[in-house]
Amino acid sequence: MRCRVAVLLPLLLASAVLPALCDDSLKPPVQVNETQRFDFAPGGAIHIDGSRGDVYVEAWDEPRVVLTVTKFLPFEYLPGRADEASLRLQAVHVTAEQSKPGELEIDTSRPSRRDLWWPPSWGTNRNPVRIEYHLRVPRSSRLNIRHDIGLVSINGVSGDIHASCHRGDIVLWLPESGTYAIDAKNRFGKVSSDFLGRTHARLLVGQRFEGANATAVQHLVLRMGFGGITLKPLLKESATKDAAGSK
Repeated sequence: MRCRVAVLLPLLLASAVLPALCDDSLKPPVQVNETQRFDFAPGGAIHIDGSRGDVYVEAWDEPRVVLTVTKFLPFEYLPGRADEASLRLQAVHVTAEQSKPGELEIDTSRPSRRDLWWPPSWGTNRNPVRIEYHLRVPRSSRLNIRHDIGLVSINGVSGDIHASCHRGDIVLWLPESGTYAIDAKNRFGKVSSDFLGRTHARLLVGQRFEGANATAVQHLVLRMGFGGITLKPLLKESATKDAAGSK
């Protein structure tokens, strides 16, 4: 008898779930894409503050910055709630402004956590909107990123990088032939580096990685609250493909 119950229970659950998944009244997640372009000289500073979600920064050889922001809801919604989904997306603002020559500031604002319009949530922010930031930046740009929760991925940037993240992952893809001064600290998690340096344990749950090079031309200061920090070499083949793709 127990064997029959063990076999029938998964079948009953599947029969209840599959019709809901195949319901034609459900639509894919609603999303909004916004793209901005800025003339930007090599070596300038780009500040990203309050970002949340996934940030992808990729270097190229053009004297401009292209920022594409995608806002979306990560769940399917009923057609009758389309207006509500649109309001949720409009309530999240990503602004980019050149405050002065050689400086670009990208800020993200979200509704207050105390706003009763948002439904209850166990997360640190009640707004369910997810954001992806895609940036193409001059190769020698200097980055200053203060990220909340999610992924920060930086590919091929040769300027100094200061990046912090409350919870998530920081991944840097760096030219294999570069020389780096690395100061990476993780309060709760690991630091993984394919570059020379020393790893120190921090209170049994964290790590700090230091890679001091007397001839370093690029300084990397990385801070993570809970998650991972990874530094990987960018192979010449990949760099060549990226350069070709940016033309």
